[in-house]
Amino acid sequence: MVRRTAALKQRVTEVLKRLDEEYGTDMRCYLDHENAWQLLIATILSAQCTDARVNMVTPGLFKKYPTVADFAAADVKELEQDIHSIGFYHSKAKNIKACCQKLLTEFGGEVPRDIDDLVSLPGVGRKTANVIRGNIYEDPSIVVDTHVKRISNRLGFTDSDDPVVVEQDLMKILPMENWIRYNIQIIFLGRSICKAPNPKCSECFLKDVCPSFDLTK
Repeated sequence: MVRRTAALKQRVTEVLKRLDEEYGTDMRCYLDHENAWQLLIATILSAQCTDARVNMVTPGLFKKYPTVADFAAADVKELEQDIHSIGFYHSKAKNIKACCQKLLTEFGGEVPRDIDDLVSLPGVGRKTANVIRGNIYEDPSIVVDTHVKRISNRLGFTDSDDPVVVEQDLMKILPMENWIRYNIQIIFLGRSICKAPNPKCSECFLKDVCPSFDLTK
C-alpha cells in the first residue's frame, strides 16, 4: 500500500491538473449506448476486447435484441454467433443471457445502482459495476482497467496489481470529483503515450512528475 505523503499529494494534484488541461473535463464513455442495460451488455462484451470492436457489434446486436427480455429469451448458440467476433463469446453469451434473466426476475428489468446488486449479476465484476455507477448514475466511482492499473503504478499512486487494492488506493488519494474522469483520461494516455510494452516517455506531458520516467531512459 502506498503511503500518503506531502510529496504524493503534490504529485497527485499536479497530475490531475495536467490531465484536465490535456484531455478536458467533459468526459464520455467510449462504449456506445442509449441506456443502462445497453451499457451493461457492452461492458460485459468489452472484457479482453477493444471498445472499437464492441461498438462495431452492438448496433446490430441491440437492433436484433431491443429489450432486456429479448436477451433473456435468446438462444445461447445464436447469441454466440451474433458476438463471435468479440472473443470469449461462449462465456459472454452465457453471462449476458443469465444477467438479463436476473435483471427481469430480481430487479424488475432495471439495472440496479447498488454495487453489491450489480456484482451479483452474472458476468459483472467491480470494473463493470463501476462503469455503470459512474456513467449511468454519476455516482463517484473508480474504474480499474488495464490502463488505470498500469499507469497508476507508474505514477506511484499504487504499488499493487490487484484491481481491488488499486481501486482502494486511488480512492484514498484522488479527490472524489476526479474519480469518474480519471479512468477516461488515463485510457487516452495509455492508448497514445503510456503504452504497456513501449511507453513514449520522452513525449509525455507528465514525464517531469512521473517517478518511472528515469527508469525508461
